[in-house]
Amino acid sequence: MSTLAAGVEGSNPALNIGIFAAFVVITLVIVFRASRNTKTASDYYAAGRAFTGPQNGIAISGDYLSAASFLGIAGAIAIYGYDGFLYSIGFLVAWLVALLLVAELLRNTGKFTMGDVLAFRMKQRPVRAAAAVSTLVVSFFYLLAQMAGAGGLVALLLGIEGKAAQSVVIAVVGVIMIAYVLIGGMKGTTWVQIIKAALLIVGTLAMTLWVLGKYGFDFSSLLQGAVDKAGKAGEALLGPGKQYGATGTSKLDFFSLGIALVLGTAGLPHVLMRFYTVPTAREARRSVVWAIVLIGVFYLFTLVLGYGAGALVGPDDIKAAPGGVNSAAPLLALNLGGPVLLGLISAIAFATILAVVAGLTITASASFAHDVYANVVKKGKAAAGSEVRVARITAVVIGIVAILGGILANGQNVAFLVALAFAVAASANLPTILYSLFWKRFNTQGALWSIYGGLIVTIVLIVFSPAVSGKPIDPKTGKSTSMLQGVDFHWFPLDNPGLVSIPVAFFLGWLGTVLSKERNPEKYAEMEVRALTGAGAEKATQH
Repeated sequence: MSTLAAGVEGSNPALNIGIFAAFVVITLVIVFRASRNTKTASDYYAAGRAFTGPQNGIAISGDYLSAASFLGIAGAIAIYGYDGFLYSIGFLVAWLVALLLVAELLRNTGKFTMGDVLAFRMKQRPVRAAAAVSTLVVSFFYLLAQMAGAGGLVALLLGIEGKAAQSVVIAVVGVIMIAYVLIGGMKGTTWVQIIKAALLIVGTLAMTLWVLGKYGFDFSSLLQGAVDKAGKAGEALLGPGKQYGATGTSKLDFFSLGIALVLGTAGLPHVLMRFYTVPTAREARRSVVWAIVLIGVFYLFTLVLGYGAGALVGPDDIKAAPGGVNSAAPLLALNLGGPVLLGLISAIAFATILAVVAGLTITASASFAHDVYANVVKKGKAAAGSEVRVARITAVVIGIVAILGGILANGQNVAFLVALAFAVAASANLPTILYSLFWKRFNTQGALWSIYGGLIVTIVLIVFSPAVSGKPIDPKTGKSTSMLQGVDFHWFPLDNPGLVSIPVAFFLGWLGTVLSKERNPEKYAEMEVRALTGAGAEKATQH
């Protein structure tokens, strides 16, 4: 065992748990205080639309900068160098699509969920049901990534190597997440995300300056340190191809991943729902600009942290750690500042996971309660208070499912798992949203074909991809990087299905529309005016 791995086990578990417990207690108090005004559906789902653009922008960055951003990308850069940084570029560029095509128009057109936008000019019940199904599936894939990150992080902190013990930890994370959502609704969850975003950016800034200081604030020296530490394969860290350049298939996989990352953000339900927490479309635009700035700065930090982990810790020690690739940032913290910095950074990473899973859970539960229960089952005539009650029950169910899925996905690279969620969002949600906002002829059949077709194609390709089964065993770790070990039933060659599933979903939306005779030009005209001007859009409900 390396001295570093021994150091991880020799870190101070009591200190780590204490720091994390302090964060949980403080945020639960804030969530409880925020929840005192949560009475109506608008309060629970959209925080009364009372947040300003800058506040919502910080919360969006808190929602978006997940375990994938902090743990997964830092690890990917430490192991693969340039190719790992491509995750950062994709995640950031994606915000331009959200800003230019989606944010303002969605805020003006919808009420609480993506289903509100799609059902504006189509048949309510089938379209809302489809939107809810899509939201739940995307949220599930994203939750898998966060729960996997939680398992790996705690394995590193407490030296827990048994799957059963890590499963208990994942369950504890799920229970705390459910508490945030049940008590605080969207307002409480938003404040948790604001606090977490501030902690994450300040923490990564401190580590970035610390790493650069060790190399005289010379980034070239840092890169050389990473190259030297990696041995014979070191030079490959500085150029493209270490992860995605060995074969023609891996280059296609990279292209597929890039498409999914860039187009997926504008279809992520928990990001779209954040646009409804501001009072006006102007504030929605401001919030996205704030988010872009904060996220962009953070991803520059990950570049330093990733290469810093490669230089100071080394790829072999990172791979050998209990959390695998996801351990790079915590191991770097241990190397820089010992157990105290490890405890602080790991608590921030844990806070990151908690805040993101809370946002995902409230989005998924809101979609089920608002779209399925209130508008499909009750046909828009749900009793006062019953919708929020159903949302809370749904949050508990989703939390349990997320815990079970997280146990299954434990050990996977979280950045990669999030990329699968982006592929589902880009395939099932984005084509339907864009067609609804910009194509006059688009109709109910086109929406259903696009959503269900995109979902089915994406999930089938993921299930039968090397991501799930069939990757060769790594001689150093003795494990395959596929989700299921010891089996091989894959026939689709790419890890990420975006290259195939996204064009198929756009095509199915077009085909379903042209094969249907349904037309509603008057409703489209009304939607266009509302989307562009904000006339009739939902207003803030709290003073």
